[in-house]
Amino acid sequence: MIRRILLLATCCAGLLRVNAQQNVQFSQYIFNSLSVNPAYAGYKQDWYLHAVYRHQWVDFPGAPQTAAISIDGLTNARDERVGVGAQVMVDKLGPQETLSAYGFYNYRIPLDDEDTRRLCIGLGGGITQYSIDGTALKYVDDIDNAIPLGKTSQIIPDARFGIYYYTPKFYLGASVMDLFSLYTDNSRYYWGGYNYKTIRKTQHMYIQAGYLADLSENLKLKPSILVKEDFKGPTNLDINVFLLIAEKLWIGGSYRTGVKLWSKPALDKDLEQLDAASALVEFYATPQLRIGYSYDITINKMASYQQGSHEISVGFLFNSKKSRTTSPRYF
Repeated sequence: MIRRILLLATCCAGLLRVNAQQNVQFSQYIFNSLSVNPAYAGYKQDWYLHAVYRHQWVDFPGAPQTAAISIDGLTNARDERVGVGAQVMVDKLGPQETLSAYGFYNYRIPLDDEDTRRLCIGLGGGITQYSIDGTALKYVDDIDNAIPLGKTSQIIPDARFGIYYYTPKFYLGASVMDLFSLYTDNSRYYWGGYNYKTIRKTQHMYIQAGYLADLSENLKLKPSILVKEDFKGPTNLDINVFLLIAEKLWIGGSYRTGVKLWSKPALDKDLEQLDAASALVEFYATPQLRIGYSYDITINKMASYQQGSHEISVGFLFNSKKSRTTSPRYF
């Protein structure tokens, strides 16, 4: 019975939502890319503490809820070549829950004497605990051997790799997540003789780019894109545009859709490409404290089944004695 339920849920998800990537993505990653690229660690130069909570698809049964906290900065103030960071994240989706902890190391290579351009190479390593709570599953049969009697979990290692190039006005990055899933099958669950393949991780690749344009003394425009690829599901594209007002307030939006970059014969040709649109606001309460909020509006067939997605974030920059006013961080 449980296999039929999981199969039905998988089919519905394929019909209603094009975003097939398993990895968690926050709408406000634009203001802290550590969750999508380990080479971002230390970019803000001073130590930066960031917390975010996301409630996706409000009113949808078993909808995803995700919380994360991270910190990153530099270990050597002299040449600022080494960035480090750490992140803890918990994600709950119906009966499935993941708890992960990662550490990041980033080597930042200066490309000019003025230190306005750097090429960063980052590594990330950590562990993830995957859990299934059998008590959260609804079933028809009183005795179903495929349903765990309680909560069962498994811990697996993981690694990430990324590169990140930036100037004061431009950035370009690429990263690969879940590297260990290339060589291990340990992220599958077995219970009562049944194989839960839906929890098996797969590799993810992210490509990101952005630009900052000065419109006037108090207005700056920041367009950016993010390409997400898991090599099995549809390729996803985020298009973002933000306006910075008086160095205090970011306002903008994102458009998320599927794109067909190459042929994937296993995919249904009738999959809907549209996904969601987001409205975002980021406010600097002080030069060190940033507060952000985003609201995602689903624009595919799933729109009538839920009430959108809410995300709130808080960031705090621990300023050092060395002033950063001559080199502000906009990405």
